[in-house]
Amino acid sequence: MTEGNSDQTAGDQVQNWIDPSIGLERIREAAKRNSRERFTSLLHHATPRLLEESYRALKRDAAVGIDEMTWREYGEGEPQNLLDRLTDLHERVQSGRYRAQPSKRIYITKEDGRKRPIGIAALEDKIVQKAVVRILEQVYEEDFLNFSYGFRPGRGQHNALDAVWVGIGSRPISWVLDADLKSFFDKIDHEWMIKFLEHRIADRRMVRLIRKWLRAGVSEEGCWSKTTVGTPQGAVISPLLANVFLHYVLDLWVQQWRSRETDGNVIIVRYADDFVMGFQRKGEADAFCHALEERLAQFGQSLNEEKTRLIRFGRFAERDRASRGEGKPETFNFLGFTHICGKTRKNKAFTVLRIPIAKRQNRKLKQIREELFKRRHEPVPVQGKWLRSVVQGYFNYYAVPNSLRQLSAFRTIVTRDWVRALRRRSQKTRITWARTERLLNTWVPQPKVVHPYPNQRLRV
Repeated sequence: MTEGNSDQTAGDQVQNWIDPSIGLERIREAAKRNSRERFTSLLHHATPRLLEESYRALKRDAAVGIDEMTWREYGEGEPQNLLDRLTDLHERVQSGRYRAQPSKRIYITKEDGRKRPIGIAALEDKIVQKAVVRILEQVYEEDFLNFSYGFRPGRGQHNALDAVWVGIGSRPISWVLDADLKSFFDKIDHEWMIKFLEHRIADRRMVRLIRKWLRAGVSEEGCWSKTTVGTPQGAVISPLLANVFLHYVLDLWVQQWRSRETDGNVIIVRYADDFVMGFQRKGEADAFCHALEERLAQFGQSLNEEKTRLIRFGRFAERDRASRGEGKPETFNFLGFTHICGKTRKNKAFTVLRIPIAKRQNRKLKQIREELFKRRHEPVPVQGKWLRSVVQGYFNYYAVPNSLRQLSAFRTIVTRDWVRALRRRSQKTRITWARTERLLNTWVPQPKVVHPYPNQRLRV
């Protein structure tokens, strides 16, 4: 349908700027109507209007790729300049002249000190990838299972955390598998990835476009290297591809396994390549761990042994471990929180307590302390506005029930570091307690619960 785009009529060009949500909604309805339908014509939905929406949805201050093109530079000048660029990009995509550029590789430091490779795509690659994600989401949001939460519209980390809390608290769960895949994004097999996509996507141009991104390679310090496996972390398309890959490798298989191989309760919550499973019976948990390793190996994946653990956890864990003289139940970490076997204050019933992971909290405090030292000569209101935004952002994520004690301690340390930095402005600086109290009450927010108890908004 789109091979002749270079000879479009004026009516066709007007059609390209109509709201793309209408066509996307039709894809969604077709995917919902027939779970086995293969879509043969999708790429034509990547209209100039959709490309414009994709451009405006990108982060404006994101790092640049090898093209060194920033978001603002691409849209500079009169509005027509941006429209001309997007129209040209649209024609190249539809005619097949579009070429994916290599990702610019940088490294970020992980918690254990190792380096994690990140791929930064060129700006036009980001725009097209964002548009393709919008199109493919209409298909796969009807296919993905409900226990998958990572990088999906309308779902976030706290939805996954709530599911874990309610699942363990409301089911007779006695064992928890905290699993993490080793270098998952770097080991995604391209051929398997394409085969999984072709279960639903029969549009050859769309598949060819995705293959271009997978094979575009990476550029590190000016040297290009070929990529035969993996998809760059940081690319706009990577989260969706990861969810599609794990949907077929893990999610559907887990759903079938627990319906065929278990008699007890089994729960699973997955966020990207990090997932938590709960089991009622130890034998079924051991059998699953063995089967999981074999399943992952078939597709070139493996578990991270350092971060994957099967632990005794649940309402009877404390009693059973005490009877064996093993002390308090073990804890597990998931999405920034340490999960602990605890009891409610009123009736001493079992509950799952969640507090910020200590290592992450200490790392955040160190970052704030270093930044305060750099900013110590700025005007106090400027420092206060920056500190308030940082502390409030931290509270907005971690302020869950039963975590206020840790957040209050976090605030105390931050305020102490701020006062210490202010006193280092000059040897003559004298900050009285009354002034300190006024500063803290003005600029440093008090912690309060932002997220309600999960059972108030979720049932698993």
